[in-house]
Amino acid sequence: MSDLIDRRALNRATLARQLLLERSSMPVLDAVVHLVGLQAQEPPDPYAGLWSRLHAFRPEQLAALLEERQVVRLPLMRSTIHLVSAEDCLTIRPLVQPVLDAELARYRDLTGVDVEAVLAFARELVEERPRSARELRAALAAQFPAHDPGDLAYACRNLLAFVQVPPRGLWGRSSQVISTTAESWLGRPLAQKPSLEDLVLRYFGAFGPATVADVATWSRLTGLRTVVERLRPRLRTFRDERGRELFDLPEAPRPDPETPAPPRFLPEYDNALLSHADRSRFRLQERAQGFSNVEGRIRGTVLHDGFVFGVWQRGPEGTLVVRYPGRAAKRTLAAVESEARRFLGLIAADGETPGVELRPIS
Repeated sequence: MSDLIDRRALNRATLARQLLLERSSMPVLDAVVHLVGLQAQEPPDPYAGLWSRLHAFRPEQLAALLEERQVVRLPLMRSTIHLVSAEDCLTIRPLVQPVLDAELARYRDLTGVDVEAVLAFARELVEERPRSARELRAALAAQFPAHDPGDLAYACRNLLAFVQVPPRGLWGRSSQVISTTAESWLGRPLAQKPSLEDLVLRYFGAFGPATVADVATWSRLTGLRTVVERLRPRLRTFRDERGRELFDLPEAPRPDPETPAPPRFLPEYDNALLSHADRSRFRLQERAQGFSNVEGRIRGTVLHDGFVFGVWQRGPEGTLVVRYPGRAAKRTLAAVESEARRFLGLIAADGETPGVELRPIS
């Protein structure tokens, strides 16, 4: 019989797995592996995500791992750019190929294209030296003039294991996307028989307890019910307040629901908030509506007591602006402001001395 687990218990369990309940002292590379990568289509996001998770994190630590080819950036889960370890690149990339295939079929027309010839040409080109998207499209247009070079380049992006090479993704650097193959960049082939079961177990370790639908939302893979059923003897099961079955690793941390959860600043895209079909473990429904009235670009999310408290933006002269719906206690505002001032130490440009503003959403 499955144990009942309520929303607050789910919240604390997932915060603990995500290293957001208390900052961890684990090395940066170990944290990237533990989290099964970090979403990274916005280059600064992994830095902000790790700053909120690790003691004494410094951006140059992650930048060095990119330059040393110990971590890489490439399309993976949900076909979005993730920053993962080199080893995870080689093992996870083949597992998510069905996701990339489906996206390619949905958005591009390759009727009449000799896809194998296109891929062989592109592989040789980018392995000679990494190429920008513009360079790749131009070369494809010259070699295959009967077809749309944008469609051909997108096919290469989804069917070859393209990684984005530095300086793209380095802290404080701005660079266009330049790509080569993972095999060329890392000097090793993709895994021949990677284990989907192992990947699902790692998901539960980093995001559990979770439903099968949650795993599918994180990965966008299909047919996962069969995988989870094979794993059932190795898992512990729960029921949430709506009666849904959740799965978890037996020995994974599930802290007391009343464990304090300090404020945390998350980047624009953070897998902690994007990797469940039901995101209520982090969201208070009565507050959700207020965020629709926020003007300007939202740069990230602010958690307080484990749940979404507000969003953060950059205002004039680099001011860190936190917008939040409804009312908040003075103690809450003081805690959020204190963390905001520490966060400014990461994101403020050299020479800037910006302030912090906490503004209710009208």
